[in-house]
Amino acid sequence: MSETNRAPAIELIGIDKKFGAVHANKNINLTVAKGSIHGIIGENGAGKSTLMSILYGFYHADSGSIHIDGKSVAIRDSQSAIAAGIGMVHQHFMLVENFTVLENLMLGAEGGALLAKGTDSARAALKKLEEDYELEVDPDAVIEELPVGLQQRVEILKAMYRGAEILILDEPTGVLTPAEADHLFKILRVLRDQGKTVILITHKLREIMAITDTVSVMRRGEIVATRKTAETTVEELAELMVGRRVLLHVEKGSAKPGDVFLSVRNLTVKDSRGVTMVDNVSFDVRAGEIVGIAGVAGNGQSELLEAITGIRKPTSGEIFICGEPVAGYDPAKLRSIGLAHIPEDRHHMGLILPFEESQNAILGYHRDPRYGKGPFLDPELIRKAAVEEIEKYDIRPPNPRLKTANFSGGNQQKIVVAREIERDPKLLIVGQPTRGVDIGAIEFIHRRIVETRDAGKAVLLVSVELDEIRSLSDRILVMFAGKIVGEKSPETGEQTLGLMMAGIAA
Repeated sequence: MSETNRAPAIELIGIDKKFGAVHANKNINLTVAKGSIHGIIGENGAGKSTLMSILYGFYHADSGSIHIDGKSVAIRDSQSAIAAGIGMVHQHFMLVENFTVLENLMLGAEGGALLAKGTDSARAALKKLEEDYELEVDPDAVIEELPVGLQQRVEILKAMYRGAEILILDEPTGVLTPAEADHLFKILRVLRDQGKTVILITHKLREIMAITDTVSVMRRGEIVATRKTAETTVEELAELMVGRRVLLHVEKGSAKPGDVFLSVRNLTVKDSRGVTMVDNVSFDVRAGEIVGIAGVAGNGQSELLEAITGIRKPTSGEIFICGEPVAGYDPAKLRSIGLAHIPEDRHHMGLILPFEESQNAILGYHRDPRYGKGPFLDPELIRKAAVEEIEKYDIRPPNPRLKTANFSGGNQQKIVVAREIERDPKLLIVGQPTRGVDIGAIEFIHRRIVETRDAGKAVLLVSVELDEIRSLSDRILVMFAGKIVGEKSPETGEQTLGLMMAGIAA
């Protein structure tokens, strides 16, 4: 059969899925060519994960059919998917951390009651897979001792060991350094060249352009376009995702730094296990500048923010806000002296999802006399203030009485951003400002952060998105293993920053 006539690796026909009133997938038709890398992009809530969950057997479609290699298949569960030659590498790895690489590879596929025979067979198979696909990893290494890039490699090996001809990767570079991401792309190209089919789910348009052969765009549960990657642009894909033109770069003038608003001196912070996560860190942030902290997740950035914002007590060291020593202050006291905090995880620390939008809009500021008299809150005053923020921050739907859980991720984040920035803080602490946020809301939130800087405020930014750090920051501090290993300008190349993030260069 010729290349053009051979059956596609995957054909989804009329896939439809509802969750109550939410129409997650609407009559999806998708064809993925054998031996290709096919990207699927879309905003949060566009239906990408639902569609892949149907393909991997986590969900059942309400209607429609799935064809693998030209044959109709019924995928009832993940075992059916594996049997059909489909493997999936999840955003959060599905590995047993205190098992070795080989033990994780065999788990669920032991090869009979006699483990010794199965172990020998698995070791030989692993060696061949490593050679075939350039997936080298020590079979006897314990997972928890491996860097995340190698852990991800183990996930790919697991899928290959189970006979996967089709590999689905969900946001695979979210926890990788740039160098690790580049190596992943090299592996994916090798897999493609060996005849495997790869589906890449990501929100990073640059990655789509760098690695895929074809890209499909989802919006509001539908596939609105499929393009040959070589025949499209980042700008066109962004417009297809959002339904309007999007500004993809951050417009900002030069910083005009003023007085030091935040000063951190010799700060050490331990986590709940007694492990040092922030190790003798010192830096300043001035009025009128954005200082970004770059680093792979888990290198102490979260604990640093928690210490500065009063959530976690420092082990030692000092923190000053506008010259006032504040180490040990609680969050309420810090808010009263001009600190505002957009937390890294809006669901756990920024919002109470069953509350109305207007109620979340005053969290932490509920004692403000604008919202009532004495100990009593006035719901009408609260909603009136919420309506003003909804209009100013383009929060949709514009309903202050709607439960916060019913807003999209981007609009939930806008509720938090509006609440904190509208307090006119001296110091704004921002953690992962656009995590799980659609591209249209990213543009809006970035603009607000720059406006806060331009109003003479000091901004400390933490993000695992290196593009975001480089676009927004006036100075970049790089964290590795709890230490600040260097300071760079935002013009510094991605490769240099990536090496620093990996602890290799300064």
